[in-house]
Amino acid sequence: MAIQNPYPWGPPYGGPPPAPPNIPAKVLRPRRLWYVVAGLLGLVLAGAGVAFIAVTLKNTVDSVDTAHSFSSGDSRTFSFVQGKTKAIYVSQSGPGHVDCRIPQMRSGSMTQPSSSFRVTAGSRTWERVFEVKPGSTGSYTLTCTSELPAEFALGDKPRVGAFVGNVFAGIGCFVAAFVTAATIAVVTAVRRHRHRRRLTATWTAPPQWGPPPSGPAPWPPAGPVS
Repeated sequence: MAIQNPYPWGPPYGGPPPAPPNIPAKVLRPRRLWYVVAGLLGLVLAGAGVAFIAVTLKNTVDSVDTAHSFSSGDSRTFSFVQGKTKAIYVSQSGPGHVDCRIPQMRSGSMTQPSSSFRVTAGSRTWERVFEVKPGSTGSYTLTCTSELPAEFALGDKPRVGAFVGNVFAGIGCFVAAFVTAATIAVVTAVRRHRHRRRLTATWTAPPQWGPPPSGPAPWPPAGPVS
């Protein structure tokens, strides 16, 4: 049986190409430590975002003094500070007409806000219905009634701008966490890949044997010999 020579003109010049070198990962730069830095930085920024939103929601819920709430038709005495606006909140099962009075306070101290604001604490939702800006510091009796069974509470005037700003700050921290971690990881990966290519090209470069020797050739030139 005849065996076919895979190289009919002889083996390829120089033999098979050398295998690419096995470059250890610890040799590449930047170090893989930057992946850890990216992850930790992302966690820190994400944690800051959670803290921003959590503290904002807690402060908003705590702004309503639910511990001293009272039922519709009842009265409760509160301390007011001159120039410090307080808000009156109601919690009821549906929309209903609400009326609140502070007889000892001068007329015009209680106003109805132009926008709505609600706070959910536990199973109750409290809606701001009036704002009170006292003209003098002292204790005043607040009486409130509603067409429906309701609970009333006094609280701080909501700072809508600060609330929205803190929420957006928390969201911004989440976005910054993702962008920063992704950017560091991608830049590190790209630079390590380029470093690997440079090392591979250097380690597989053919040896340099130097220039050929000068002088006449050691053999006669081709052609007829006389």
